Amino acid sequence: MKFNVAAAAASAAILAGGVYADDQKVLKEESSSTAAEASTKSVPPLPTFTPTKLKAPFLEQFTDDWEQRWKPSHAKKDTKGSEEEWAYIGEWAVEEPIVYKGIEGDKGLVVKNAAAHHAISAKFPKKIDPKGKTLVVQYEVKLQGGLECGGAYMKLLRDNKALHQDEFSNATPYVIMFGPDKCGHTNKVHFIFNHKNPKTGEYEEKHLSSAPSAKIVKTTELYTLTVHPNNTYSIGINGEQVKEGSLLEDFTPSVNPPKEIDDPKDKKPEDWVDEARIQDPDAKKPDDWDEDAPYEIVDEDATQPADWLVDEPLTIPDPEAQKPEDWDDEEDGDWIAPTVPNPKCADVSGCGPWTKPMIKNPDYKGKWSAPYIDNPAYKGVWAPRKIKNPDYFEDKNPANFEPIGALGFEIWTMQNNILFDNIYIGHSVEDARKLAEETFFKKHPVEEALEEAEKPKEEEKPASPNDLKFLDDPKTYITEKLDLFLTIAQRDPIEAIKFVPEIAGGLVAVFLTVIGLIFGIVGVASNPAPVKKAAADVKEKAKEAKDKVAEAATTGAETAKAEVTKRTSRKA
Repeated sequence: MKFNVAAAAASAAILAGGVYADDQKVLKEESSSTAAEASTKSVPPLPTFTPTKLKAPFLEQFTDDWEQRWKPSHAKKDTKGSEEEWAYIGEWAVEEPIVYKGIEGDKGLVVKNAAAHHAISAKFPKKIDPKGKTLVVQYEVKLQGGLECGGAYMKLLRDNKALHQDEFSNATPYVIMFGPDKCGHTNKVHFIFNHKNPKTGEYEEKHLSSAPSAKIVKTTELYTLTVHPNNTYSIGINGEQVKEGSLLEDFTPSVNPPKEIDDPKDKKPEDWVDEARIQDPDAKKPDDWDEDAPYEIVDEDATQPADWLVDEPLTIPDPEAQKPEDWDDEEDGDWIAPTVPNPKCADVSGCGPWTKPMIKNPDYKGKWSAPYIDNPAYKGVWAPRKIKNPDYFEDKNPANFEPIGALGFEIWTMQNNILFDNIYIGHSVEDARKLAEETFFKKHPVEEALEEAEKPKEEEKPASPNDLKFLDDPKTYITEKLDLFLTIAQRDPIEAIKFVPEIAGGLVAVFLTVIGLIFGIVGVASNPAPVKKAAADVKEKAKEAKDKVAEAATTGAETAKAEVTKRTSRKA
């Protein structure tokens, strides 16, 4: 191995200097830190699923009897205005999560096919009438494969005699649509309700104007919609409110139309002047205004810099370039060396022919145009007169939604394994919260711990020799320190001694030890006493050398940090 003697001496000097004790302390600290980290990343034991005892107009946990309530639809999707025909061919299953399972035995409704249209619904035991009551809609969504493009929202279907689960499709009338939807840059939690026009009897979708963003993660997320009889609403994610407002103010189109509208028969008069400012018709171009004056002129006062090299070209043939060995003058033509910037021009003002520079023309004014003034004929911005809106109505209680008879998922998604669970449709904010405490708030921390434990550790960056520890890898420690010492010593030996005192001390110790051995071998037979004295002197000088090295290290470490940085970067 290269530098064996020096490396051994450096090792001895390092151990003698007390590095071992320091590294023992570091190892204990790192062991403690690793244990703490492992404890932090430990996953708690899985709780076991127990069906809730809570009651609600509709509460679904996908227990073994789920097929008595849920029925997939294989109807064809309504694609009016399009020649394409789509069918709901997507399959459904009820199963435990395959990603980050948070509760043992807890099953959910799962979308099984990617890039497919899915539809499934469940009828309520009896219709839910929200009129005059708080309406709470809550369910869990688990995007086990993420979500790049697709929906995970639910629809509360209008109760009517024509509600057939076999024929459930995008054309089935619904009261409320709520839940996450993402595709490309679009990412929102939908809240849409169908509102009935009391004058015409027609329904119109009302969309929440500024919808909150959905959480696109693989852990279970809890979505809650609460609508109160006073027409206020709130949206919660994972038990935290993320949006609140009014049904009368936050939706597009507005629930109630305006009282007045523009008169469609009113037209702007032909002589109406709506230009607020005009060019002054009385203004004239000044006699001294020269439109032809150039923007820049030659600086007549400029003089050639004294160091300007007129006879030197800006570029020269590359003196280090050589004609390739396979160059054939007959086939390839005469070889010409590539040009490089002329090094003589680097430290002077310039090379080549000198010309006077251009400067801005103080007489330049540009093209003249008349200034603007207020228009004396201006009448203001024209607007048609207002008339009473013949379609006006006022619904003071849009929260009185129509009766709801079923719940359905009618979605298209590019990702499969979307899981729905713990659905609550009812009137009690407290019961919805209790259900979440029994289910979501038990599984969610477990899932987050599983997700955290699965994350890869950050890649370790190449360590600087300054960061190496002897006990981690003695061989690498000594080799790197010695290599650094020699690298710096080639440029400045003093700096090498200041910055890597361990190696300097080791080399001094080796040198003095060798001298001592020579003295011992030569004089041991003839004069033992002087030999012992010489050995003692060598030991004392070694101690002095070590002290001087330590003092040099204290004063010189900062000045050599640049060398370490450069070297570490080169090795990386």
